[in-house]
Amino acid sequence: VQLQASGGGLVQAGGSLRLSCAASGRTFSDYNMGWFRQAPGKEREFVAHIFKRGAITTYADSVKGRFTISRDNAKNTVYLQMNSLKPEDTAVYYCAARSDYSGSYYPYWGQGTLVTVSS
Repeated sequence: VQLQASGGGLVQAGGSLRLSCAASGRTFSDYNMGWFRQAPGKEREFVAHIFKRGAITTYADSVKGRFTISRDNAKNTVYLQMNSLKPEDTAVYYCAARSDYSGSYYPYWGQGTLVTVSS
């Protein structure tokens, strides 16, 4: 499956952004989807995850209550709504996909979209 992330940009602290990740090449509804981020000089970290049918979501503690992951299987797209953004949310955000057969490993990754939050 090919993934294309978009929606990043520059926003002031307290603002909002919505990231999108469009999938192609395979049946999107067969894949569980995740968002990750990597800040400058730091390791990539988990942000949020949504299961195939969208009923179950999980979040990193650092974004819980501020970010919302969702998906539209008809549009082959997963979203990350980010509210109350903080400067520490500045990072390149990546979407990723995994099937039920790959355990917790994400074999498929998008190219990343940069989010910059100014103070």
